[in-house]
Amino acid sequence: MTADAVVVGSGPNGLAAAITLAQRGLRVAVLERHDEIGGGTRTAELTVPGVLHDVCSAIHPFGIGSPFLRSLPLADHGLVWKFPEVDLAHPLDDGTAGVLVRDLDATAAGLGADGERWRSIFGPVAARYDDLAPEVLGPVLHLPRHPLLMARFGLTAGLPASLLARRFRTEAARALFGGIAAHICRPLNRPASAGIGVFMGAAGHRHGWPVAAGGSRAITDAMASLLRSLGGEIRTGADVRSLADLPDARIRLFDTTPTAFAEIAGRRRPRWRYGMGAYKLDLAVRGGVPWTAEACRRAGTVHVGGSFADIADAEARTARGELAPRPFVLVGQQYLADPSRSAGDVHPVWAYAHVPLGYAGDATDVVLDQIERFAPGLRERIVGMHVTTPAEFEAYNPNYVGGDIAAGMVSVPQLVRRAPYRTGVAGTYLCSSATAPGPGVHGMCGHLAARQALADVVDRGRAQSR
Repeated sequence: MTADAVVVGSGPNGLAAAITLAQRGLRVAVLERHDEIGGGTRTAELTVPGVLHDVCSAIHPFGIGSPFLRSLPLADHGLVWKFPEVDLAHPLDDGTAGVLVRDLDATAAGLGADGERWRSIFGPVAARYDDLAPEVLGPVLHLPRHPLLMARFGLTAGLPASLLARRFRTEAARALFGGIAAHICRPLNRPASAGIGVFMGAAGHRHGWPVAAGGSRAITDAMASLLRSLGGEIRTGADVRSLADLPDARIRLFDTTPTAFAEIAGRRRPRWRYGMGAYKLDLAVRGGVPWTAEACRRAGTVHVGGSFADIADAEARTARGELAPRPFVLVGQQYLADPSRSAGDVHPVWAYAHVPLGYAGDATDVVLDQIERFAPGLRERIVGMHVTTPAEFEAYNPNYVGGDIAAGMVSVPQLVRRAPYRTGVAGTYLCSSATAPGPGVHGMCGHLAARQALADVVDRGRAQSR
């Protein structure tokens, strides 16, 4: 194999890096250790024939709104976004639910007394989302193109989620916000835990929370097709265990964590902290989940956690290394937007709970109990189930150490010093979600790492040769 650049790993960030390099005319080769590309965007029949389950990532508010992915002609390569009737629902014990739809006015109307407060927090961010996204989904430390916009966003984003939640009077609004904020996988009383809640909520109001038709694998299939059209090559079954396994190339990018790269490069293990683990259930459910709250039956995403106080307690326990008796559970019902994933009246239901890092116990019943709290009778409808423990997540993808599917703790110190693209090895860079801007299927980590590599190796080399 001969190439100007080699990328290790074919997840969204690895492919984003490869496309960025290929767009500049470089010959690019992507090496993937599995027989199938995709990293966290694979889709498979995990339970019964004909029922398609997303193996890891599932719902993509950051994908459809990604500054880089939106710049690519992925629709020409088969990517189609599908939208549920309800983007997000959050059930409560009284049978009601907080509901988020793309229409900000409709969401505000549904939140009653908190409608105007919701609008005041999310409306300005949603209105300028496309200007804000390149700033938020960029390097943490950079000169902003929209400094006043970033400053206004930062005043809210820097708050603890628990403090911002106090602005709401109703439990529906508090819980709806809290469930979104819990995507940070950190206690909700920590500084900046409000940021992900505000940004993801605003993403829903600007672009929605869609799924990819045919499964999340369609995202990387489209990216791979585009890469090949640019002359790039992808080789599967290529397990890179040392730098000596790589062909000669001017640029080498690794879609891996800093710890995995250190092992490959034979360097000292860096200080890199991991967050919560994921314990996942893929369910084949006849007739769908029997939610008590009607809105949940129409929602592509359901956050299962009860009140804001319930979620905060569960996340605090999990961070302390305890299995919460009522953990926060994310449920995906992608088939509502994309019926092609179902087999007749048997539908795929995607669910994972936040559990302690490296949790080695059996949390299956705890997760099912938590869902049945808001959907009594679920177990009677399950005709197939596939369990993925934290250890199995790590075996599936070495980036998911201890089941941390974010590839690293999203804390303020680690966010500020997010792993640099440069590795200290000449011409060699990290491009995974361990780098800025962090986790999510948006491709920005890979794109920005490739831009750094181009600036260092190609542009600087041309300038020196003049």
